[in-house]
Amino acid sequence: MFRMKTALLGGAIALAFSLPALAQTAADLGKTLTPMGAIKAGNADGTIPEWTGGITKPPANWQPGTIEVDPFPDDKIKFTITAANMAQYQDKLPEGLKAMLKRYPTYKMNVYPTRRSASYPERIYKETIANATRAKLADGGNGVEGAKEGVPFPIPKEGVEAVWNHLLRYRGEATERTVGQANPQTDGSYTLITLKEQVKYLYQAPGGAPANTSLYFLQEVTSPARLAGEILLVHETINQVKEPRSAWTYNPGQRRVRRAPNVAYDNPGTASDGLRTTDNFDIYSGAPDRYDWKLIGRKEMYVPYNSYKLHAKETKYDDIIKAGHINQDLARYELHRVWVVEATLKPGTSHIYAKRRFYIDEDTWQIVVADHLDARGEMWRVAESHGVNYYSMPTYWSTLDVLYDLQSGRYTALGLDNQEAPYKFDSKFTDADFSPDSLRRAGVR
Repeated sequence: MFRMKTALLGGAIALAFSLPALAQTAADLGKTLTPMGAIKAGNADGTIPEWTGGITKPPANWQPGTIEVDPFPDDKIKFTITAANMAQYQDKLPEGLKAMLKRYPTYKMNVYPTRRSASYPERIYKETIANATRAKLADGGNGVEGAKEGVPFPIPKEGVEAVWNHLLRYRGEATERTVGQANPQTDGSYTLITLKEQVKYLYQAPGGAPANTSLYFLQEVTSPARLAGEILLVHETINQVKEPRSAWTYNPGQRRVRRAPNVAYDNPGTASDGLRTTDNFDIYSGAPDRYDWKLIGRKEMYVPYNSYKLHAKETKYDDIIKAGHINQDLARYELHRVWVVEATLKPGTSHIYAKRRFYIDEDTWQIVVADHLDARGEMWRVAESHGVNYYSMPTYWSTLDVLYDLQSGRYTALGLDNQEAPYKFDSKFTDADFSPDSLRRAGVR
């Protein structure tokens, strides 16, 4: 069993923060800060460039209706971080990635030039700037009031505000995708699980959510045969303490739709072999009420970014899935500023993770790395979100989420899309498409 003692991590992380404190206000958004709240300027030594709008025009060799191509094909590896040389980079390495380097001799981090590629529609920028002066936390941080469309807290003052930015970040208005999930054994062998997902984002739509519901989510397992036909429907609420999320499942063997109140917190995620929790979906999702959240600060760190090789059409799933971890030759890491947020389990509540640490990209509010500690204070699981900027609907989003279990030596990878149709960002869904009755109809087709 792999163990990493973490009793001194909190102090080490606090000492590592060296960015100057900035008196940032809503008036700085769109000026010294980007509309999303990131520091617009580059860093002092030029290793992080200025944000100049991200990718606003797709590469000339990309065709609509196809998977995104690499906008930076000529970028070369600057250097590679391994267990042998990690000490010289340790102040810019998330704790979980240090643990990965120590756990797996074959794990490495190829570091490329930093590209601040993130871009969003002008509507999202406008509403994010407006949210800075109208959004507020509700019920002790368990909900958000007054915000719509954009991220609610572009200048976070509390850890839970940064987490809400991740939960409510823009990923389009209605998306449809078919992706693969793999749960490899320790030798790298796996059975591909194929999932068809449809999402209607209510909060991000023009005008925002009409009520407390932030999105509708429908997920159907289409392969392998032993799992095919299982369907999950979720009505995701913003304040889940006031109004818990509603969920239903369809079981093809029983041909019945049932309420699914356990689709939450640390119950096992869909077809994951118990390697991820329900709230590990999208690295973190669901209600924040079981943790106390601390905003540690903003820091420069090496994190996964612009992972177009993992997204490429010519890349096969067998090229990606390997024993212990994914093929690190296909992963890309860059130096970015991230917000570090630490979550500590509240007394009297339960969760298999006693402490979590999120590294949230300042340009996108995407959690790019997450540490998960067990009740003994030992590093247990490490998550990486490998993202790209999508061209048909400008948004930066994950193409592959990987959650490593350091104790078992296994992992789960969700989002394999190389051999599937590209994501659709222009789907037209009605609310009726996400009703329990629609679940019954889908189940008998």
